[in-house]
This record gives sequence, C-alpha cells and structure tokens, in this order.
Amino acid sequence: MRASTALRQSNRIQHLRRSARVTTGQWRRTLTYWLGAILVGVVAVSFAEAADWAARARGRLVHWNPYVMLVIIPAGLALSTWLTRRFFKGAQGSGIPQTIATLHIADFRLIDRVLSTKIAFAKIVLTTFGLLVGASIGREGPTVQVGASVMHAFSRLLGTSNVTARRGAILAGGAAGVSAAFNTPLAGVVFAIEELSHSFEQRTSGTMLTGVVLSGVTAIALVGNYTYFGHTDVDVPIGTAWIAVLTCGIVGGVTGGSFSAILIRASKGIPGAVGRFIAQRPVAFAACCGLALAILGLISHGASYGTGYAQARAIIDGSEHYPASFFILKFLATIISYCSGIPGGLFAPSLSIGAGIGGWIEQYLPHTTPGAVVLLGMVAYFSAVVQAPLTATVIVMEMCDNQQVTLALMATSFLAFGVSRMICSHALYGALADRFMEATQKASPPPFTKTTPTAPATETLLAREETKS
Repeated sequence: MRASTALRQSNRIQHLRRSARVTTGQWRRTLTYWLGAILVGVVAVSFAEAADWAARARGRLVHWNPYVMLVIIPAGLALSTWLTRRFFKGAQGSGIPQTIATLHIADFRLIDRVLSTKIAFAKIVLTTFGLLVGASIGREGPTVQVGASVMHAFSRLLGTSNVTARRGAILAGGAAGVSAAFNTPLAGVVFAIEELSHSFEQRTSGTMLTGVVLSGVTAIALVGNYTYFGHTDVDVPIGTAWIAVLTCGIVGGVTGGSFSAILIRASKGIPGAVGRFIAQRPVAFAACCGLALAILGLISHGASYGTGYAQARAIIDGSEHYPASFFILKFLATIISYCSGIPGGLFAPSLSIGAGIGGWIEQYLPHTTPGAVVLLGMVAYFSAVVQAPLTATVIVMEMCDNQQVTLALMATSFLAFGVSRMICSHALYGALADRFMEATQKASPPPFTKTTPTAPATETLLAREETKS
C-alpha cells in the first residue's frame, strides 16, 4: 500500500517537473519572439529616420545645383548595383518577393542565406543610398524583408526545427515590418493574410498577431502616434459623387495593371541587343538607368526623385497641385529604378503615383470633395499594382486616419483590382517571387531539390494566383 502511494507521488512529481520544463520552454520561446518583434519596430523606425535624412540631403543637393544629379544618379546606381551583385546577392529589388519565396522554399539553408542579417543590413544601407542619390524607390518593401530576417534570426536562435513554426516566424516578421513602416497594425495583419500567406495555419498564427502589435507599439513609443499622411476628414456620399469611384477605379486599374505587366515582362528578360547588354553589362546598364532618372528629374524639377511622400501628402491636403506630367514621370522613374537592379521598394512610389492620378482626376469632378478623389486614386493604383484590394483599402484608410470613406475606398480598390487582372493576369509580387525562385534554383546545388524528389522544390506561385482569381 505504502509502495503504491509512494509510486503515485513520484509519478506526480515527475509530471509536474516535465510540465514546468515545458512551460518554461514555451515562455522562453514566446519572450524571444516578443523581443524580435520589438527589434523589428526599432529597426523600422531607424530605417525611416535614415530614409528621411537621405531625402533631406538630396533636396539640399538638388537645390544647390540640379544638374549635378546628371553625375550623381548614374554613379550611385552603378555603385549600388555593383555592390549588390558582388557582395549582397538577394538584396536587389523590393524584398517582398524574396519574403514570399522563403515561405515556399523547402531548403532552409537557402532561406538562411536570403534572410541573413548580412542581407538585411545591406537592404537598409543600399536602399537609403538609393534614396540619397535620387532613385524612385521606397523603404516599406525592404522593411518587410528586414522584418522577416529579424524574426527568422530569432527562430534560428531558439533552434526551432518545425517547418510551420519557422515559416510562421518569417510571416510574423514581414507583417510586423508593414505595421511598423506605415504605423498601420491592421494593414500588417491583412497584408500577411492576403499577400504573404495562403495557408489556414499561418493565417491564424498568434505569433504573427503578437508581432504586429508589438512592432507597432514600439514604433509609436519611439516616434509618437502619428498617421503616415496625417488626418483627412473627407467623405464620398453615395450618389453622383460615386462617379469618382468608377473613374478612379478604371484609370487606376489600367495604369497600375500596365505597371505590373511591364515589370513582370522586364523580369523575364528583354530580347535582342538590349537584353544582351543588360545581361553582360549590368553595372553599365544601371548607370544608363541613372542618366534617364536624372533627365526625368530635371523635367519634373526634382519631383520624380525619392519616395514621392512629400508630393503625395501635399496633394492630399490640397497645398500643392501637380499636372498630369507628375504621375507620368513618376511612373516612368519607378519602372526605371526597379529595372536597374538596385534594392528598393514600390509601396511609397505607388502611393505617390496614385495620389497624382487622383489629383489630376479631381479637377474634372467638381461635385466630389477633392481630397476624397485623391484617396480614391491612391487606393486604385496601389490595389492595381499589388493586386491585393483588402490590403490597399486598409493601408490607405489607416494612413489617412479616415473611416468615413472606407466603403468608397473598398469599392474603388476592388474595381481597380478587376481591371488590373484583365491587363496583368498574375499578381506582381507572386510573379517576381517565382522569378526569384527560378533564378535561385539554377544557382543552387542539387541538395536544394532533394527535399521533394517527386515534385518541384517550390510550388508555382503563378498557378496559385490563377486559382485565387
């Protein structure tokens, strides 16, 4: 009797010890991920400060002598491309396609290289440098890759071996990057669901939600509770004012869809002598792109340089009125900047182009509040480019701190999405992620494909996009 009682007590003690170890391990893992999310917020704010400094320095340089950009931009883009190709392969472009690709790559040794701290550091430095010399790029896309890299590094620190958990950390980092970059926590969650992730398990990830909240709170703690484009108090009442919804949805959809189609086609390579020149002399091609950007900058009086944030904000609050040439030149400058191969994102320039389109349309729609038409133009173009209508709606709504216009924003966003689909059947980031994975597979050793011997190493994102549509 006493022996059986002692045995039961011993078993209970052992069970409690195992439970304590499990609980301690869970808390250690949770606290580590929380620390990673906070770090993403700190890095995103620091990145934003560096980008703002680069914009101010470039502005002073252009004010001193605008023609100096004819030398600075070609030399800057050539240097950035050389550094990227020579030392930081994987840092080129937006960063969102790389993040999407890592959620579908089976070989985590390759993911470790794409989301390394070295690449994340290069992404910040080279994107800031690109803004300094005048490229039409943004920091928000790169922040997604940087956020994913930070959370992936903490996942490796914990020794996580579960594939779902590691991908969940990457997803959480990317979403936290969007949240901290725009100060839009809800948009971070929606972006992760609509664009980065397409599985039920990842959609319901508590790690992702916690990461978004903590990174957003960290950004607010460091720079205050701000809104990206300030506060707007405009509305689009149902009636004749909704002509703006149709107009902006169609114009923004055609323009944004064309933009995506051009970039996807360029990513596949340009045929003929020009294509051979790009492949054989990428640094020289980047310098040519820089010269074209400098010429566009001279024509636009500097408005086509950088993120376009200042111009977009001025259009939204009505303090400046730009002609149609502004969004056309910005459109061309963003395509040239991306094709040059330097690191840099598309979010901010796309919002700027959309604001320019809305500002141009509003002069022909006097029965609608001008500021509201600008927001509709912004959400239409952005939705058409990324083909993620919910993300576009939530981002613009949160950035302008305006819920009154939500219904009109959503209607415009989905209309633009439909129009864009007719022009470009594949989502931009999914197509670029496919191209990135194809290039990586060609350069990777055989072990990359051994993980799934009866199937491709990665699922085809384009097929997924067709299914989604």
